[in-house]
Amino acid sequence: MIKVVDIKAIKEDLEAKAFNLIDVREADEFAAGRVPGAVNLPLSELASRYQGLAADKPYHIICQMDTRSAQACAFLDSKGYDVTNISGGTSAWMGALEQ
Repeated sequence: MIKVVDIKAIKEDLEAKAFNLIDVREADEFAAGRVPGAVNLPLSELASRYQGLAADKPYHIICQMDTRSAQACAFLDSKGYDVTNISGGTSAWMGALEQ
């Protein structure tokens, strides 16, 4: 079962960069604004680039609402990665988005 956490519940951890945050939105969406500390790995490129992720590190996955991040989590979980889906996505972020 894939872990899910609400973005509002982990705001302090996000701000402290307490974990690896991957944003799976497309590059143009990511460039328009992202949660601080997020690294972009678009869902459309995930299957060909996921091997670049360290298999021994946990990852929190985010998108706009949480649909694409859920898909990314299912894929990465099937490959043995420790992933958590952030529900609410960037739409629910209560701070300023970086650009």
